[in-house]
Amino acid sequence: MNSENEKRNEVKIPSGEATIKGNLQVPQNAKGIVLFAHGSGSSRFSPRNTYVAGLMNKRSIATLLIDLLTSEEEIVDEVTGQYRFDIDLLAKRLLDSTNWLRGHSAAKNLTIGYYGASTGAAAALIAAANLPEDIKAVVSRGGRPDLAAKHLLKVKAPTLLIVGGNDAEVLELNKQALQLINVEKKLAVVPGATHLFEEPGKLQEVSNLAIDWFIKHL
Repeated sequence: MNSENEKRNEVKIPSGEATIKGNLQVPQNAKGIVLFAHGSGSSRFSPRNTYVAGLMNKRSIATLLIDLLTSEEEIVDEVTGQYRFDIDLLAKRLLDSTNWLRGHSAAKNLTIGYYGASTGAAAALIAAANLPEDIKAVVSRGGRPDLAAKHLLKVKAPTLLIVGGNDAEVLELNKQALQLINVEKKLAVVPGATHLFEEPGKLQEVSNLAIDWFIKHL
């Protein structure tokens, strides 16, 4: 896909008194859009997220990679850990980003999905529970859906949980969370992968699983 056929831009999204930043990419003939919610210590420039987003763009899926914290909050969080488990705040930022997106000319008519990693996955599931008619699919990569446990029964979007086979603690938490989801759901275990899927070829496997899920449901 040629770059001239894509709309690429940095965007600023108001959320309460804060303004968060994102990178929006809308390929020509996009079939839907996926909002990326990353965990602590990462950003919209994360090589893992930009890799997955790039593959989605090639498959005609638009992407919005957002920083759920402001740059000032990120600095504080690096020292104190104050924000990384404030899932309600992260979910509100994702909801505000979704509402902003629906008014954006390049994406307002696209169906919406969420791709969350680590604590960002919990925020994605809470946001999806709050927008049952709008969010068509959720993918969690190495996520903490257990942190959204009280909201999982309200999730209406088909949900895919992807976990590394060698990420034992997170795998167990995902198995428990899966039992609380009452819609179409799947737990995909990537053999030989650890939490960040840094082993050769493993992030490609994650990408293929996620893209197939979104193409099916968006």
